[in-house]
Amino acid sequence: MSSKKIITVFGATGAQGGGLIRAILNDKNGGFAARAVTRDTTSDKAKQLAAMGAEVVSGDVDDPVSVEKALDGAYGAYFVTFFWNHFSPELETAQAKTFADAAKKAGLKHAIWSTLEDVREFVPLHDDAMPTLREKYKVPHFDGKGEADKFFIEAGVPTTFLYPSFYWDNFIYFGAGPKKDANGKLQLTLPIGDAKMGGIGSEDIGKCAYGIFKKGNELIGKKVGLAGEQLTGKEMADALTKSLGQPVTYNNVPAAVYRTFGFPGADDLGNMFQFYDDFEHHVNSLRDVDKSRELNPELQSFNDWLKVNAEKIPLD
Repeated sequence: MSSKKIITVFGATGAQGGGLIRAILNDKNGGFAARAVTRDTTSDKAKQLAAMGAEVVSGDVDDPVSVEKALDGAYGAYFVTFFWNHFSPELETAQAKTFADAAKKAGLKHAIWSTLEDVREFVPLHDDAMPTLREKYKVPHFDGKGEADKFFIEAGVPTTFLYPSFYWDNFIYFGAGPKKDANGKLQLTLPIGDAKMGGIGSEDIGKCAYGIFKKGNELIGKKVGLAGEQLTGKEMADALTKSLGQPVTYNNVPAAVYRTFGFPGADDLGNMFQFYDDFEHHVNSLRDVDKSRELNPELQSFNDWLKVNAEKIPLD
């Protein structure tokens, strides 16, 4: 272990960080060691990572001292925040500042910051084509991360800026999957018009991140977008139809309607999907499937992902 370069991974028990930890540990000759940071080192997920060979340490992004300790002696780090735990872009931005400051202090050789676009750079606050939320955001769970990019740049931290795409796992865990209509027929409801939307299996994000670390300095200072495939709503519904063994139709609703659905974050997600639709070329040009596969040769297409996960999708 001591001869290997330590990668400190925040969010180690989550979707992105967990995938990176497993990618590091599965590459026995890769020259890297995994340090998993979690608030609860006694959780089942933390114990599983320790059993696999990760160094598991306690840390909390809201405690700068613990963040600094977690980076001690590390070559690199994976930084990710957790918007859906608190719904606060301001807190995300503050946490990113903590990460950037600690990374600079630790002298990291390579940081990966899991970020997203600041949509206000595409749709100014005064532009009513997309509603302004909370008086100063367009897509809060994007904008707070995008705004925080500057902290890593200003601190001079050697950083790769990683842009994930829509998690297909959201069809399982986030309530985004097909739902039965009044007639009991399954519908996939998304407000993306006829646009192609990049998607990815969450495990592949971590594998791609590991590919970035393996490239050394090559991608420092770069924006790297990830996608396993880019599909229209109808193409996703057709794939779900085949995998689930029952018809799924694409219910193409306007973003304005989606924003009224009433679940927590519906307005935020409605704006996000509108961004995917209105700025399809930018979003998909950044999230390049071929480049993602270069980083992770095991990259899954949507059909690949469905073969493993379709049975987990709740059909209520």
